[in-house]
Amino acid sequence: MSVLLDIIAGVREDMHARQQLVSLAEVQDRARLAAPALDAWAALGGDAAVRGDLKVIAEVKRRSPSKGDLAGITDPAALAVQYRDGGASVISVLTEERRFSGSLADLDAVRAAVDIPVLRKDFTCDEYMIWEARAHGADVVLLIVAALDDEQLRSFLDLTHQLGMNAIVETHTAEEIGRAVAVGAKIIGINVRNLKTLDVDRGVFAALAGGIPAGPIVVAESGVRDVDDVRHYSSHGAHAILVGEALVKDSTPQERIGEFKAAGALENNPR
Repeated sequence: MSVLLDIIAGVREDMHARQQLVSLAEVQDRARLAAPALDAWAALGGDAAVRGDLKVIAEVKRRSPSKGDLAGITDPAALAVQYRDGGASVISVLTEERRFSGSLADLDAVRAAVDIPVLRKDFTCDEYMIWEARAHGADVVLLIVAALDDEQLRSFLDLTHQLGMNAIVETHTAEEIGRAVAVGAKIIGINVRNLKTLDVDRGVFAALAGGIPAGPIVVAESGVRDVDDVRHYSSHGAHAILVGEALVKDSTPQERIGEFKAAGALENNPR
């Protein structure tokens, strides 16, 4: 079994346990009562005609399967405020429990602390998780193409839009980019981490980004260590970067985000 399939098996088990406590009907009611979703599409640059500087999606991430524990985040809300004050456009919150030590409590804390869009970063495998994300105030969800068939991908994306949310549709191959484009994804992520081996190959972004037509926002995911990596992604067409480890392990994440944004602005982004 690949790492991705193993993670999703655990995610399903944990989701079913939550459903025993809060039914789909209940979580739908809570979602409908939540404040309207913030517009992550606009926050990340929106229409191509008004895109300019590189955007940063800054992640609250406690651990990872490849690196183990990353940071002892005692106050996710305070970290999110630092991210916002540093110029992040979106805050990503890991909510997967088994491999990433995340939680919906982290999502709740961040949502209460910041007034910019928040991404529920998890392995979405059921519509329940989308309703649940909205009920907890998330504005964006992650849809991983490798984890979904075309029918699921389309229906999950449609539901996301019906709830006024956005989705980052994550891809790893040219074939997955084609599937994302076919369902009308407005925000397409290219993750340079192989979800079977967990290896990172930053060259994957350069190889794949040109296959995304004009229109969608392009997000570079994984592998950002320093400003050189940021410049690399920006020069090959990234409109935004998603950064977790490099920020949670930094004592001054606010300043680091500023450096990343400045590095991206130095590149002549061809998209």
